[in-house]
Amino acid sequence: MTQPLNLPDGYYELPKGKLANVVTCLEMLSKPSTKATSLPDGFSLRRFTSADLATFRTLFKAIGEDNMWFSRLFISDEKLAAILDNPQVESYALCQNEKPVGMLELNFTEMPNCELAFFGLTPDTIGLGLGRTLMNIAITKAWEKPINRFWVHTCHFDHPTAVAFYKRSGFTPYSLMVEIHDDPRQSGHMAKTASPNVALIEK
Repeated sequence: MTQPLNLPDGYYELPKGKLANVVTCLEMLSKPSTKATSLPDGFSLRRFTSADLATFRTLFKAIGEDNMWFSRLFISDEKLAAILDNPQVESYALCQNEKPVGMLELNFTEMPNCELAFFGLTPDTIGLGLGRTLMNIAITKAWEKPINRFWVHTCHFDHPTAVAFYKRSGFTPYSLMVEIHDDPRQSGHMAKTASPNVALIEK
């Protein structure tokens, strides 16, 4: 839920145990021209189902631990299973010789909009050119449906090149938001050592 923020310029101290991050929202209103959508040899895309809860959670943590991905850490297995089995949600694992190394999730539940809900690679596969191919696949899959808007949001806890990457992919920034939330490292949902670039202020 978004709320209007009308504060004077200045610094605001957060309560201990809370985090604030700046969220950039980007959108694509028509399909751009995309190049290769074929994965390199040894790589494949496999759709998640409710039978893959453990694999999904392991991959989610592997990709998101240093980028403060926490939303799926708080939901129950039942809620996660319902998401993965929803025909309007396409959640995929990018696999290298059957080992999951990337994630792509498209949310079509608010048609004619499609949200790029999750997109990322494990740290050991970043820099191999897989991100570009996976994004081209995401764009192709999204615009195969009768959508008129493809959108994504990222925050400053995410990879530092994320906004530039999305812009190169054809997305345009349209809004900035500030998100306040509990630090998942305080509750044990993430390790204390996760996201070392984000200061941990103990309660």
